[in-house]
Amino acid sequence: MIDTSKVLDLNELQSRIETLQKNNRKIVFTNGCFDILHAGHVRYLKAARSEGDVLVVGLNSDRSVRAIKGPGRPIVGQDHRSEVLAGLQWVDYVVIFDEPDPSRLIECLKPDVLVKGADWSETDIVGADRVKACGGKVVRVPLTAEISTSMIIRKIRKER
Repeated sequence: MIDTSKVLDLNELQSRIETLQKNNRKIVFTNGCFDILHAGHVRYLKAARSEGDVLVVGLNSDRSVRAIKGPGRPIVGQDHRSEVLAGLQWVDYVVIFDEPDPSRLIECLKPDVLVKGADWSETDIVGADRVKACGGKVVRVPLTAEISTSMIIRKIRKER
């Protein structure tokens, strides 16, 4: 069984992050749905982790994913998605959030680096202004073009 001790609520995570930052550890934050984890996600998370000492992944809750992606999503529930993410060596912490965007998480955690996919322009990245105002940086990671969750779902539906 995978150790889910890396899946924390916001209060506990905030306390740990404050301690890590006091010890000069660079905190990296990213977020997403991470439904049907695939090689593109793994490459993205590995790249995100290379930007600092600790990688925190904000995971959209099932309700949040449905609001963003529509009915029928997520395919994999939040408990299983968080467990899989926590099992990756590059992920230090996972926090599930119910809001449509991670602005509250970013405000509370005050990461040093905010990472999103290169498909987002920096002006559209939620929290970019906050992170930069606190002296942090925003990094846009190139995506793996040949794979996405949506492509996997379309392929499965086509082959039925």
